[in-house]
Amino acid sequence: MKIVKIVLISTYELGRQPFGLASPAAWLRAANHEVVCLDLMRQELNESAIRSAEKIAVYLPMHTATRLAAKLIPVLREKNPAARLCCYGLYAPMNADYLRSLGVEKLIGGEFEQELVGWASSTSAVADGPSVVSMDRLAFQVPDRSGLPASEKYAHVVLPDGSYRIVGSTEASRGCKHLCRHCPIVPVYDGKFRIVARDVVMEDVRRQVAAGAQHISFGDPDFFNGIRHATELMEAFRREFSAVTYDVTIKIEHLRRHDALLPILRDAGCLFVISAVESVDDAVLAALNKGHNREDFLHVTRKFRELGLTLHPTFVPFTPWTTRESYLDLLQVLEREDLIENVAPVQLGIRLLIPEGSRMLELEEIRNMVGPFDAESLVYPWANHDKELDALSEKVQGIAASADLMKWPRARTFEAIWNAAHDAAGIAAPELRMQSSKKVPFLSEPWYCCAEPTKDQLVSLGVAATKKEPRATVTADSFV
Repeated sequence: MKIVKIVLISTYELGRQPFGLASPAAWLRAANHEVVCLDLMRQELNESAIRSAEKIAVYLPMHTATRLAAKLIPVLREKNPAARLCCYGLYAPMNADYLRSLGVEKLIGGEFEQELVGWASSTSAVADGPSVVSMDRLAFQVPDRSGLPASEKYAHVVLPDGSYRIVGSTEASRGCKHLCRHCPIVPVYDGKFRIVARDVVMEDVRRQVAAGAQHISFGDPDFFNGIRHATELMEAFRREFSAVTYDVTIKIEHLRRHDALLPILRDAGCLFVISAVESVDDAVLAALNKGHNREDFLHVTRKFRELGLTLHPTFVPFTPWTTRESYLDLLQVLEREDLIENVAPVQLGIRLLIPEGSRMLELEEIRNMVGPFDAESLVYPWANHDKELDALSEKVQGIAASADLMKWPRARTFEAIWNAAHDAAGIAAPELRMQSSKKVPFLSEPWYCCAEPTKDQLVSLGVAATKKEPRATVTADSFV
């Protein structure tokens, strides 16, 4: 078989070392191809590698990554017109027409490793069709992270005392068994999920810990999708990595249903759990088909406090159903439940993203309010009936961005957002009753839910920026 020079590119993956490069790199190298991995959030574009590449594949796991890739692809074509281009990941098949218009010949969704090997080895652009969504059950290989920047170049965990831990990352599963209406996983996986074998996950963690990682961030859409798999992993992690902490993402629905497992999660070294709460309005949660309600969220919050676990709830506060009153209600819940320190301030300015293929379009109300699909922005644009709410969203985003630059504590930023929200509602802001204001551990580059990135966010990310130190960056995607 001919050896092919192939470059794998990640434009953005939430401040983590990209599993979506390391995993296919292992498969392609096992097939004797010559592979260069480029993470453009931490590396400059290697022009020599691009010019000599026969094939280039760009990883698109999320909306922001795809927006950045759309700016990058013309640059790749200019530097190497002969190279054949592929895009793979969740957002590749969802935006097939637009990506083909940019010159991409192959689009792969779902389980992409084996399909990438087939494409790399093929001499025909459309041997198996220009677009494919694979749900094959793969025997995953241990990711090959050689050539990627070291873990210390990525996001780190900030501890309550101000110190930090170097973060590695891995995935124990992909896809999701749930059908949340706003989630970009659903159009591709449609309720299916796939397990990465425990020995593969553990070896990946083992190698990263040996290289200096002190904390592991699991990138699974929902760590409890396969509860037996998760339990066995927690137990194995506790036995082998007693000095290493980790974080996972789990639905509120699962946290309540499997609350008997929460002590195991804690005792195995879980530093915090991320959960896409999205809203505290039951009508909105029903429209999003989230599988939990307000009371479930409050129950889980109190259970975590009782067990000494840290919950990082994420939100999509600005939806077509948001009112000034419901936004104030969200802020009041965070104050009352002592969650101000647990929520990254930018979470409070996020707007709902409606991409191509979104199940949100099943709702007649949504179909009647969105504009035509904007291929360049990759969204169906929408505006709130109350224009003041769109203005408030922008104001909150601005407050969060300024606070980040000035390194304000979360409590101070929340107070500024609190005052802005009350001002927008025409109500005098009552004095905040900060309770414990206990500091909590968090990732320096947080995880965010389905939101439209602002122009400032896209400009700040850039396409080929080099980030020598981890920093907080706003992104805009949903995984739960």
